[in-house]
Amino acid sequence: MSSLPISIQLYTVRDLTAKDFAGTMKKIAAIGYKNVELAGFGNLKTAAEVKKALDDAGLKPSGIHAGIDSLNSDLNKVMDDCAAIGIKNIICPWLPDERRKGAEVWKKTASELNAAGKKCVAKGFEFAYHNHDFEFHKIGNQTALDILWENTEPGVVKSELDVFWVKFAGVDPVSYMQQLGKRCILVHLKDMNNANDKKFAPVGTGILDFKAICDECTKLGVKYGIVEQDDCYGADPLEAIKVSLENLKRLGMT
Repeated sequence: MSSLPISIQLYTVRDLTAKDFAGTMKKIAAIGYKNVELAGFGNLKTAAEVKKALDDAGLKPSGIHAGIDSLNSDLNKVMDDCAAIGIKNIICPWLPDERRKGAEVWKKTASELNAAGKKCVAKGFEFAYHNHDFEFHKIGNQTALDILWENTEPGVVKSELDVFWVKFAGVDPVSYMQQLGKRCILVHLKDMNNANDKKFAPVGTGILDFKAICDECTKLGVKYGIVEQDDCYGADPLEAIKVSLENLKRLGMT
């Protein structure tokens, strides 16, 4: 099986980066990660500081999460920061409750994402949307995510598919990846401890079939598989991401 480049979403270690971004990057690199996906700058203030911290740790940026408000009001700064750090993938990670109120609201958000995506593509970036489970809720005969995909251009708004949330919504992650096809450019690798309480778990310790998921990533040419664990429930997040990476290596991923 071909290798899938692996990254780590820094939201997993947000409490650590809030205190010491640069030191946390070195710890992540020591575990064996080569790439990171940003979710804010932690205790750093500027893109230049972030770039230096990544360079000093020998890490490369695989992408950045940028909220819809930033995309609508400050996209030029987001893109300038990405250019300074060396980021090529910009991802909208979340939609607040008021943007989930029916088909027309979803169509309006889709239009805004498409407009932001066009500006990103024009500047040489890739633009993607990251799902949770609420996008799989039905609005009439469609899911909200169906509406979003139908009202955005496939070459403009891509998918960063979070397999945990797909599974949480009762959908098979591999089947959905196949449905998305080449629109799926990034995949969040996140496990679920069991089907009852559906808690987050290190990759390879729960119920998701990561061999099948990683095989499909390879078939689709996914750019990065990105480890994330939203909540470590009091455990050391660095230990959790270490377990995830070790288990991915056993599957032939690097």
